[in-house]
Amino acid sequence: MANYVQPIEKLIRQFTKLPGVGSKTAQRYALRILAMNDADAQEFAQAILQAKSNVKVCSVCGNYTDTDPCHICNTRDNSIICVVQEAKDVLAIERLGEYKGVYHVLGGVLNPLKNVGREDIRLAELFKRLTGDVQEVILATDTSAEGEATATYIARFVKQYGVKVTRLAQGISIGSELQYADEVTLSRAFVNRKEV
Repeated sequence: MANYVQPIEKLIRQFTKLPGVGSKTAQRYALRILAMNDADAQEFAQAILQAKSNVKVCSVCGNYTDTDPCHICNTRDNSIICVVQEAKDVLAIERLGEYKGVYHVLGGVLNPLKNVGREDIRLAELFKRLTGDVQEVILATDTSAEGEATATYIARFVKQYGVKVTRLAQGISIGSELQYADEVTLSRAFVNRKEV
């Protein structure tokens, strides 16, 4: 990487903190910011600051929102809960425009090798939601070993409540993440989900 003056180097280092952004991409982003006019650069910086101060986590589902509870929890069918690992997975499913239920964002998966246990993800909050009108829980965790183990754990617990448990149908390849699945594959996996 070329040697830039300190402010540019600092900006490049900040961009490399983003997932999937290597040094060359970070360099391009930093130079693009510098090429912006002052108004556009100010608007860009303001958008980051506003998102950080105005976006929170929904107290019901754990998704990002600017209202609490979020719009999805307030307006959708609460009898079906789709359990996902991260908020980015909600966006992937919402792109389909087919799912009419609500979500539950775990904030991760069980992973004993990384010391991530039941208390480290939003399992207790999910289990509290199972009382009342819930008729189905759709498990939409990734197909990694950790995602599968988490889905199996949740399925065993949810069945004790007499609630139907389904898993997205295969079609999403093993080891892949929901956010990278195309709409057709994800849609087919949703339609062909199976009871666990």
